[in-house]
Amino acid sequence: MATALSTRCCIAGGGPAGLMLGLLLARAGVDVLVLEKHADFLRDFRGDTVHPSTLQVMRELGLLEAFLARPHDPVRELRAVVGGTEVVVADFSHLRTGCRFIALVPQWEFLDFLRDEAVRYPNFRLVLNAEAVGVLESAVGRVNGVRAALRTPAGEPTGEVLEVAADLVVGADGRHSALRAAAGLVVRDLGAPIDVLWMRLPRQPDDPTTTGMRIDASRFLVMLNRRSYWQCAYVIPKGGMEALRARGLAAFRDELAAIAPLLSARLGAALAHWDDVKLLSVSVDRLERWWRPGLLCIGDAAHAMSPIGGIGINLAIQDAVAAANLLAAPLADAACTADALTPLLARVQQRRLWPTRLTQAVQVAIQDRVLAPVLAAGQAAGRPPLAVPWPLRLLNRFPRLRTLPAWAVGVGVRPEHVRSPQRPPG
Repeated sequence: MATALSTRCCIAGGGPAGLMLGLLLARAGVDVLVLEKHADFLRDFRGDTVHPSTLQVMRELGLLEAFLARPHDPVRELRAVVGGTEVVVADFSHLRTGCRFIALVPQWEFLDFLRDEAVRYPNFRLVLNAEAVGVLESAVGRVNGVRAALRTPAGEPTGEVLEVAADLVVGADGRHSALRAAAGLVVRDLGAPIDVLWMRLPRQPDDPTTTGMRIDASRFLVMLNRRSYWQCAYVIPKGGMEALRARGLAAFRDELAAIAPLLSARLGAALAHWDDVKLLSVSVDRLERWWRPGLLCIGDAAHAMSPIGGIGINLAIQDAVAAANLLAAPLADAACTADALTPLLARVQQRRLWPTRLTQAVQVAIQDRVLAPVLAAGQAAGRPPLAVPWPLRLLNRFPRLRTLPAWAVGVGVRPEHVRSPQRPPG
């Protein structure tokens, strides 16, 4: 059974890139439809860091005040404890941006906010429980729509298919994008020697208030202060989950207690089962070409990022803004044909490729030259405590230098600004 719809632009994926692009196109007067495979956005341990670059976009949209009225935790500096020595790694307070902090916000709050703003425009539609599984193509091989499998609210397949005809299809369906695979776009794997374990651990009123990292000769732990709990990321070697399980949950809790002693008394209750530990299989890759006639990929569908720096969600937002800046006005013009959009798709990739390549190069260097050696050091018997590397010692000695990593993480390369047109809702 197939149901048919049509729209000017169909976006597959209701994540940060998909919903931001949907909002920007809708406010420009474009008829846009977003497909989301789940019944809601309520999933844990997705990217929860909204960086100054994204907050600046919200400000340019006139939405910053309303967004920050929602629950969030501002982070104004990042600290690291290296071999027992504390170092301030990044200080956002001196950035020349509208917001000089990172906002820690559950991703579902961010997505709910974008959806609530987008549905104010009658030309915006969101279809939940609809998983994009393939593309529709014309006789000459141009992508002209999306095929989606419909699900029940519980996530079970219904056997029904939704076919959406569109002048432009945007693949924003994540690092395992079905659309980029169906369209035959070539993926270049840049490699990742690490995986990440996510956990939610209790926080006590007298705990430190800072967000940051703890590093010793064989362990790397990130602790995000979420007021009532710590959102923790523990880095392990790629494919190391099976060996970790073999050593047992008690041994894993001992590892966490060794690097973060303040957590030791809480680990037994907080990590009672392996189900309390969520595995993120890290991948870093990039499409050789992000588009073909009728189709554009953005966000993780175009370039999967490492979780280092929490940059992925913000790079996806930048892609959406750049795409809207180039495509919103032509899409809103009924006289602009689908074929006339094709050169603009190449311009989107041209605009976003350099920041993506540079960011991924830095992430890969940190993975290979910092994280992998730290994790491997645990195998060396009698290794002395980890010394603070000289670049971090410089940050301690010259505080103004902390603005450089703050800019790299919080703003990044070639930040985008909203230049797409706006029509009033309704």
